[in-house]
Amino acid sequence: DPDVCGRNADCSNHPGSYSCKCHHGYSNYGNNQSKCFGENYNSRANYYLHHFKCTDIFLDCSVYHVEANENFMENFCSSTDELLSEGNIADSETLNQFLDAVENSMRLIGPQLKEPVTRMETHNTFAEVAVMKSQTPPSGRVTLSTDSALFSTSWETVVGKSYPGFAFAALVSYKDLNSSRDLLHKMSRERSDDEERRVTYQLNSKVVTAVVSNAETKQLSEPVTLVFTHEEERAESEGVVYSCVYWNEAEGAWSEKGCEGTWSNSTHTVCYWSHFSSFAVLMALYSVQNAFESVLITRVGLVLSLVCLFLCILTFKFCRSIQGTRNSIHLHLSICLFNADLIFLCGISSTHNEVACGIVAGLLHFFFLSAFCWMLLEGVQLYRMVVLVFHTTLKHLYMCVVGYGVPLVIVTISAIAFPKGYGTKRHCWLSLNRYFILSFFIPVCIVMILNCFFFIITVWKLAKKFSSLNPDLSKLNQIRSFTVTAVAQLCVLGGTWIFGFFLFQEEGTEVMLYLFIILNTLQGALIFIMHCLLSKQVLTHAT
Repeated sequence: DPDVCGRNADCSNHPGSYSCKCHHGYSNYGNNQSKCFGENYNSRANYYLHHFKCTDIFLDCSVYHVEANENFMENFCSSTDELLSEGNIADSETLNQFLDAVENSMRLIGPQLKEPVTRMETHNTFAEVAVMKSQTPPSGRVTLSTDSALFSTSWETVVGKSYPGFAFAALVSYKDLNSSRDLLHKMSRERSDDEERRVTYQLNSKVVTAVVSNAETKQLSEPVTLVFTHEEERAESEGVVYSCVYWNEAEGAWSEKGCEGTWSNSTHTVCYWSHFSSFAVLMALYSVQNAFESVLITRVGLVLSLVCLFLCILTFKFCRSIQGTRNSIHLHLSICLFNADLIFLCGISSTHNEVACGIVAGLLHFFFLSAFCWMLLEGVQLYRMVVLVFHTTLKHLYMCVVGYGVPLVIVTISAIAFPKGYGTKRHCWLSLNRYFILSFFIPVCIVMILNCFFFIITVWKLAKKFSSLNPDLSKLNQIRSFTVTAVAQLCVLGGTWIFGFFLFQEEGTEVMLYLFIILNTLQGALIFIMHCLLSKQVLTHAT
């Protein structure tokens, strides 16, 4: 079986046993029944000698192992300090070489250390290494810490599938390794919140490198934990978001890929990773100009909308003179908007609880989609009333299937396909990641297009009826009547949501933002005015 010794060794069978003979440049550290690890030590030694100037480290390449003297770790940290103090690590290529050299150096140093735990702190470098050497693989937890980070995982993760007689885990932190402005702006595209406007980034922790003896660390079965201490104490808010990132050598940028979860407060960030690499905490600074004004307008508008929608629900429910298909549509539309506005007001900022935030986002997705479906039914009913005069009613069961069933199916499929899409670091809404937001905007676009069609046909038919029923009506009064009808109809059918599509554009977002907030938070008031205060039947019933 070639997998017993691996590709870097020859397997020899013996009576009742076998042995692995490593190829040139590889070693199984004396365990002749284990796979051979590492790259060619000869070429690696030359690499480290060139980059780290480790003249005091004796690399005996003839026997393919590293002999370490008592100053091994001190020499390593001193060499790292020398490179950091020169201040030349400012581009992605140099940073790639530096971090790769540190990681592979620790792979050479770790197996040679004699003490179970070795700590070394110099001016710019802090390193801690835990080593276990025994006949059987170690088990339990291993925890390492530096002045700025804590690392925790299991020895089973450190060992991996093959155990050559030793296992080690190392954590190295750098005090003065600051990424340049260009590297911070070159963020990976898989981030959802980074696509928003006017965002600047800065590292808010020291960069650390986590290394283990396990060679297969690209996709771990159990996430490892890293706890970072913030360089700048700042509470996470609307304008600040903390992200766990690692240095992606392939892209030459900081990336979130492989992060299984995060938790932050003003002083610390906890990161859960599915792989090993060099990590840090990135602080995203969002523009918060006019944030108070926008929040105040939103809350005042939502409270007013909730009051009006509550009055609408009472009116549509108990006013007998207006009972009918359109009244039922208005009732359910008001209920959906009331629930959506209430959930939005109470839970849109509940980002501290990931599960609760996901539930809030899912409920908002459902109720807003449901509101749009009832708006579509409003357009269909208006079309049937004006165009199909003898078919003016829709069955209540069919309306409920469309109004609640269709949104439920969309939300269910979306949640199964990408459950992490519900909730972002800033708001409890749909994520931009993997275009998940389209699960809302595509149905909205469909409703808007269909309603525009019904709206045009309805206005055209109404124009004919007005002309025939009111031949003496002046042209000015006709235009005024049509304009009022058009504006009212457009508001009811969700025309104000058009401004929401412009929020993802780079230019003109400030004006669109306020138009979107004002018009949509006042939608409840518009429904109350049009269908209650301006309704003769409702006023007659009230009097």
